[in-house]
Amino acid sequence: MIVATWNVNSIRARLERVLQWLDRTEPDIVCLQETKVVDADFPADPFRARGYELAVFGQKAYNGVAILSRLPLQDVRRGLDGEQEARFLQARCGDRLVVCSVYVPNGGTVGSEAWDYKLR
Repeated sequence: MIVATWNVNSIRARLERVLQWLDRTEPDIVCLQETKVVDADFPADPFRARGYELAVFGQKAYNGVAILSRLPLQDVRRGLDGEQEARFLQARCGDRLVVCSVYVPNGGTVGSEAWDYKLR
């Protein structure tokens, strides 16, 4: 089984690259981060045409995570407790494998507000 991850920095801007890579490498499960698109606008059709089920948790212009799987997706969990940003997505792929796609904030300078947010 091949499990891969990619910070795509906008799935719509990188869609052709991602599709070419999928066709070349044929991973079973893919975790994407920084998709930068709301769920309704995620370009799902090209992935479904390649045999992937999708779970997405998006946000306009920022963040966003997705899981693509050739195994059935179940028990999808979007977000961590109390977290408003689209940074965490978890799903069971097949019968037993649990996969998480996580986009962790950079954190900036130690001691900054962004750093404290990252640690929380």
